[in-house]
Amino acid sequence: MDAKDLTEAAVAAGIASFEATHGGVPASFQPLLRHAPSAFAGYGLMRAGLMKDTDAGGALDLKTKELVFTLLDVLVGQTRGAKAHAANAVRLGLTLPELAEGLVQCIMVGGITVWNVSGAEVMAHAEAVAAERG
Repeated sequence: MDAKDLTEAAVAAGIASFEATHGGVPASFQPLLRHAPSAFAGYGLMRAGLMKDTDAGGALDLKTKELVFTLLDVLVGQTRGAKAHAANAVRLGLTLPELAEGLVQCIMVGGITVWNVSGAEVMAHAEAVAAERG
């Protein structure tokens, strides 16, 4: 397999991973896909390897992986990503009290600023997603 074929296969794996867990490639990754497909391929391949549920060979279930991404994004102030991961986690069964506990851990590690910058907005978004689910 040459580099072009390998890149195309990795891009396809990345797209499939996003489609399976997020419903499609997020808008923020579209420019990377269009203009730096080999970079998207590398990220996509890593993501495809990680974002597997336990029945597909993952060590952690997808709900937990989405929660971890939520909390890490909150800690670095990446609110958009945290909201997307929190919504995915809620759709996978994460409860609002579970999310709240994780966000309290973020406050303990990063200070109240992480709540003010991202945490409160992420919690509100998760509440709206949970309400939509019923």
